[in-house]
Amino acid sequence: MTSSINEQAAALASAKRTGVIVVGSITADVTTFSPRLPRRGETIFGDDVTLVLGGKGANQAVAASRAGAGVELVGCVGTDAFQALVLDGLSADGVVTEHLRIVEGATGVAHIRVDDTGENDIVIVPKANSSLSIEQVTAALGDIGPTAAVLLTQLEVPAPVVLHAIRLARSAGLITVLDPAPAPVIPLSDEVWASVDIVTPNETEAATITGTAVTDAASATRAGQWFLDRGTRAALITLASAGAVLVTADGSSVFAALTVTAIDTTAAGDAFAGYLGAGLARGDSLDVALRSAMAAGALAVTRRGASPSLPFRAEVDDLLQTTTQTNTTPSIKTEAIA
Repeated sequence: MTSSINEQAAALASAKRTGVIVVGSITADVTTFSPRLPRRGETIFGDDVTLVLGGKGANQAVAASRAGAGVELVGCVGTDAFQALVLDGLSADGVVTEHLRIVEGATGVAHIRVDDTGENDIVIVPKANSSLSIEQVTAALGDIGPTAAVLLTQLEVPAPVVLHAIRLARSAGLITVLDPAPAPVIPLSDEVWASVDIVTPNETEAATITGTAVTDAASATRAGQWFLDRGTRAALITLASAGAVLVTADGSSVFAALTVTAIDTTAAGDAFAGYLGAGLARGDSLDVALRSAMAAGALAVTRRGASPSLPFRAEVDDLLQTTTQTNTTPSIKTEAIA
């Protein structure tokens, strides 16, 4: 199945369909930094606080745009003071917002806490994101689907809207990429998985969805097979410092991670998804797009914040060139699935 995705990406690029559509969430991210996270009922002092554009949809859109793709974001923001923060942030990175809808009330907010190891916890209050509608997605895909190659979507907006977007994009010939985060509390139907070309969970999300504890490449391969059994063409499971595992009908491939010092892991997965989508839209093979995505994710964890941590393509290319020269580029080992 890897070859069929590669062929589809190349054919779309040849037809000048190189755009990326992102259907997803938009938030104002309030992030606090402290030496450690407080225990239950405890108050501690922090070191810093930031207020920036965030949300998995917005982050992936910005990442894909910084990777060089033409990107349109389909989502909702409110009429509060955060509206300007969101619109200005997206505009600054060239993300098209023609199909972004302003709804009465509050913009979504994410409260993120980060400790000195770079780990975080997040509370998301969806607000305007809950207003994203099937009608809005239908109109957007009708307008921009014919020029696009890839759909990126996540689960911070209503699940029925996500499923609708995936089905429409698949029928329009786009490569559909689902980042199943946050992991769904209510299991998604097999119809969802059968409409997804590439699913990109981390180890925790893969374990929650499939019921398989993911601790290494072998268990990630078993979890990946769960998605394939339900019709997904490729499962790409990220394992943080242990790299990533790509599972298709052709077998499993293990990609080694790049070694970096993590400061803040917020939005690393969004950098990964955005660069993966941009690479496929450019006509890159899945392996090539994956290496760029891993480099983007590695760079993102070395910086604080969500959207501010997302790297530009020149930075990703420089990192890949440097790691190639030192023989530490994300490597690949392929095995047949037993």
